[in-house]
Amino acid sequence: MPPVLPSQTPSARPHSLAEDGYAIAIGCAFIAMGLALLKQANLVTGGMAGIALLISYIIHWPPAALFLLINLPFFLFAGRAMGPAFGLKTLFANVAIMAVGLAMPAALQIARISPLFAALFGGSVIGFGILAIARHGAGVGGVGVVALILQKQRGWNAGRTQMACDILILLASLPVLSFERFGLSILSAAAINAVLIVNHRPGRYIGH
Repeated sequence: MPPVLPSQTPSARPHSLAEDGYAIAIGCAFIAMGLALLKQANLVTGGMAGIALLISYIIHWPPAALFLLINLPFFLFAGRAMGPAFGLKTLFANVAIMAVGLAMPAALQIARISPLFAALFGGSVIGFGILAIARHGAGVGGVGVVALILQKQRGWNAGRTQMACDILILLASLPVLSFERFGLSILSAAAINAVLIVNHRPGRYIGH
């Protein structure tokens, strides 16, 4: 009988607090950038980002500020379901998204953008921002938190779960958007979720 060799897979080591803070900050910057691109193109997307954008077209508030406000009820839920560390990191992430989003117009002004580019690039940037935050033990609130909880507890793919919720959010935007903008908004939501489906599968990487 051949000898049993020790596993060559290195044991997982937790991320340090500095690593978590850095990755979450980068993820927040990505999300704020994606929101700015979609807002400039008058598009909506899925998740809390889509709800924030949709409301911003109605009451003309900055979507980054709305993103934090509509997520407030989810912070307590996130802390109870995923632990206080997850809840605090999620709160930090949302405050950071609001701060970066409110400061962005002073640092970046977009004079012209292709709606197709905004849908694909803006959606993908938001997706990678959510991915960075999720891999470091936090969420962006709302639908994203629910999707992560279901992935952790039941093994459901976070991207597919969020896509199902996104369909409902996008349908709610029909009275506000033109048919063309509605189609591009669907594309932006697909871009976000494609990033999560490919890179955040159960058993591949949940974060340490």
